[in-house]
Amino acid sequence: NLEQSLKIGEELGGHLVTGHVDGVAELVAINKVGDSRKLQFKVPASIEKFIAEKGSVTLNGVSLTINEVNNNIFAINIIPHTWDFTTFKNLVVGSKVNVEVDIIARYVARLIQTKR
Repeated sequence: NLEQSLKIGEELGGHLVTGHVDGVAELVAINKVGDSRKLQFKVPASIEKFIAEKGSVTLNGVSLTINEVNNNIFAINIIPHTWDFTTFKNLVVGSKVNVEVDIIARYVARLIQTKR
């Protein structure tokens, strides 16, 4: 899953990805929904608080939108193009993926923590 880095002056079409891995998630379900795939992942408690519906998450270097959250399990939808051109198509239930949480969520959590 490789893309060229954003260059100064280019339009930002997603969320900021730094490449810092915050944890590892486990794939718990894959379902075909129309042409897309719905993948559900279980995250450790240490990063659960950073996962929000309609928020962003990076899995194995790919920026994605979180569609559903239920405690420590969240779902994303993979469109056909992303499925065809990334390693998501190689995943099976039980596979592990690297997770980078949204950097804004990380900073907000830190600000709240330091205000206590």
